[in-house]
Amino acid sequence: MTDTKEPSKLGKTQRQHLVARLIESQAIANQQALVDLLSSEGVVATQATVSRDLEDLGAIKVRMPGGESAYAIPALPKEQRAPEDHLRRVFGDWVVEVATSDNLVVIRTPPGSAHVVASALDRSGLAGILGTVAGDDTILIVVASDVGGATIAAQLSDLAGL
Repeated sequence: MTDTKEPSKLGKTQRQHLVARLIESQAIANQQALVDLLSSEGVVATQATVSRDLEDLGAIKVRMPGGESAYAIPALPKEQRAPEDHLRRVFGDWVVEVATSDNLVVIRTPPGSAHVVASALDRSGLAGILGTVAGDDTILIVVASDVGGATIAAQLSDLAGL
């Protein structure tokens, strides 16, 4: 008997959990690197499978310090807070318009990007935000009446550099 890990046939959920854990623990620049890391964990997965897993997990490429890019999964557990510099980076990269009406704020993003921004916003703990609803390219934010949409819209516009 040898000490090498025997190839494992994890179910989709278990494999995706491992993929998420690997992405959170280290910078992974491309899908082949992820295939190789899974292999070192004893999990056989093709590049096509990894591609589908990344899509299912909502993984995106983010620019790391030094200019290189790596995969990240923006939807972290709600109890974790997004640091303001992360929120500023997400807003700077993805927000193209901020509008307001009374206690509502509407944010527009490129198609398919609203969930990334809404997730970062939900985790930010920004005072006065009661909740967000994200579509494909639009986010609706409900703001506490005593704070007002204009105040939050100004903060978010500043974060986005608009």
